Amino acid sequence: MQTVTQISEHPRKPGRYIVEVDGREFAVVNLDAITETKTKIGVVIDDARAAQLREAGEVVATYDRALNLLAFRARSSRELSRRLKEKGASAECIEQVITKLRDAGLVDDADFARQVARSKVSGGASKRRVQQELFKRGVERDVADEAVSEVLADENVDMVAVAERAARKRLRSLASADPQSRRRRLYAFLARRGHDSETIRTVMGRVLDASTSDENVDD
Repeated sequence: MQTVTQISEHPRKPGRYIVEVDGREFAVVNLDAITETKTKIGVVIDDARAAQLREAGEVVATYDRALNLLAFRARSSRELSRRLKEKGASAECIEQVITKLRDAGLVDDADFARQVARSKVSGGASKRRVQQELFKRGVERDVADEAVSEVLADENVDMVAVAERAARKRLRSLASADPQSRRRRLYAFLARRGHDSETIRTVMGRVLDASTSDENVDD
């Protein structure tokens, strides 16, 4: 008959407790799990309590892993779920963890989408490119569309102006290229950022005309 022989605080994980059964580590859980399972030294570990402790241990480990991932950078709930699944967590455990993180305000897809959209737009990305980036990161389409629209409105963003700033910056590295190569490479640069053909033509007309005029003045 298995019994709990020791419960001690984890030496490297504050708020986590090691439950030992018959002198061996059985599970690492939090205080809530110990209370809910009525686990204490000397208590018998029957099948039901063993299952509860194992499940609690998996949830704690998955939650801690999620916190580590979020400490590295913000993530959408779907992206975080995907990473946790890759680490071997069960679907039920992941759902519990994501719910807990949402309740704590640590996972918020709408806020995450706005952060990414704001960063990408300021870096010269088009609306379509931002949306694609959000989809890739697991943000639902309606959440992504709303976030992009909100950021563009809040920042009073003119996408032609965004593309023009990016193009002028890119032109500095194309100064030594011949006119035809410069035009081709600049078009490809803007297209890769998701700008539509009309925006690209408008911007190229502005920046290439200006760069040609500058070269003529220098001559």
